Amino acid sequence: MTSTSQQQELRNKIWKIANEVRGSVDGWDFKQFVLGTLFYRFISENFTNYIEGGDESIDYSKLSDDVITPEIKDDAIKTKGYFIYPSQLFVNVAKTANTNPNLNTDLKAIFDAIESSANGYPSEQDIKGLFADFDTTSTRLGNTVEGKNSRLAAVLKGVEELNFGNFEESQIDLFGDAYEYLINNYAANAGKSGGEFFTPQHVSKLIAQLAMHKQEKVNKIYDPAAGSGSLLLQAKKHFENHIIEEGFYGQEVNHTTYNLARMNMFLHNINYDKFNIVLGNTLTDPHFGDEKPFDAIVSNPPYSIKWIGDDDPTLIIDDRFAPAGVLAPKSKADFAFVLHALSYLSSKGRAAIVCFPGIFYRGGAEQKIRKYLVENNFVETIISLAPNLFYGTPIAVTILVLSKHKTENKTQFIDASGEEFFKKVTNNNVLTDKHIERIMAIFDSKADVEYIAKSIDNFKIAENDYNLSVSSYVEAKDTREKFDIMDLNNEVSKTVVRIDKLRAEIEFIIKEIEA
Repeated sequence: MTSTSQQQELRNKIWKIANEVRGSVDGWDFKQFVLGTLFYRFISENFTNYIEGGDESIDYSKLSDDVITPEIKDDAIKTKGYFIYPSQLFVNVAKTANTNPNLNTDLKAIFDAIESSANGYPSEQDIKGLFADFDTTSTRLGNTVEGKNSRLAAVLKGVEELNFGNFEESQIDLFGDAYEYLINNYAANAGKSGGEFFTPQHVSKLIAQLAMHKQEKVNKIYDPAAGSGSLLLQAKKHFENHIIEEGFYGQEVNHTTYNLARMNMFLHNINYDKFNIVLGNTLTDPHFGDEKPFDAIVSNPPYSIKWIGDDDPTLIIDDRFAPAGVLAPKSKADFAFVLHALSYLSSKGRAAIVCFPGIFYRGGAEQKIRKYLVENNFVETIISLAPNLFYGTPIAVTILVLSKHKTENKTQFIDASGEEFFKKVTNNNVLTDKHIERIMAIFDSKADVEYIAKSIDNFKIAENDYNLSVSSYVEAKDTREKFDIMDLNNEVSKTVVRIDKLRAEIEFIIKEIEA
């Protein structure tokens, strides 16, 4: 792992390349080409490292494609999930990028070949379509072949110049960090659209810690609205010593974001057989029913989106929603995601879900679902966070922690929205490691903390119409300046005396002048 200064230098360089190369193209539209190129370089070097096996006498990039036997190829695909011939490696394509008149079509052929190499193997679905958004014929690159090739070459040469150091010692960490840094910056600059697929790393860290708290090992971790995979990867980052035995699972409805998530897994050295990210609508076409239950679930689902709800009469008998006896409103799918996560949760695990605050106090179907959750003692903790933590929205979101192994019939409420729980950085607020540590300490202890945390008996929540809003149970600290009314009256009286005295003196002076 490199030093912080080296890491920051790399970040600065890669963002500079991303901005300079795109020219007049919107950064959000251009992100696929920069992210895709970084991914292409990574899997090329990762594959080269695997083939060479540490033997310094072998330089895979200089071998002829003809020396590759079917046995070598078959074995490599079974292990790595894909195959790249020497001529297809990033280093060889980048070398001639500026002078190759067929660069855009050559790249397309290479990407198609890498994807199709997995056909018929267990990794087929994990590799299929990975480069679908890296469209080398796109008019975003230019209106002519020459224009497209020029911009593609610039991206390739820019990424080629980045120094990731020695692969075995640091490359995996640096590639993954650079990729996440790019996604983070694109999301921040894209506003609302960026916030739809990326949860800031500092929030992801808190969510991962909540879901994994005090679990020495988990069978697997799952995100039903995976986005670019940032929440799943925070679990890997923060719990290196934990054993996530069967890997990382996620479902994502957006095709582009689904591809980003799969690339992100590879870039963080999670092999194809250790992750399963699928494309589809979690609420109406759920996957992994045969894989549940999960010991850890993390999620930041879209806030209050529309869904089919009771327009589909089969959903009320769906195993995920039937126990609550009611479906989430068609105009607000929030609790549909919550009930889905609860259904997939194991008896020993936790789910930590980012939620829109309104679902905790609104009436109707949402109130009935809250009643079901409280009466069955599934709600462990509700944490209100500071505003402006997410890209594209100033909303002060709430984290819902679900558990099926609570020992007390109480619900913990934590108000982590105060100034002592965030740091302001440019236009957004950020949770530092100290803020996260404090929240986790309060979460762990379940002790009451004045103005910050309180555990409430569930029967009292029932008496309050199953309102689960943090502000209903944690008294806010009164920061208004306090005054002693007696002292204030004395001061007023003294002031009145002084005024009367001044008036008398002024009147005397005026009479003297008039005389």
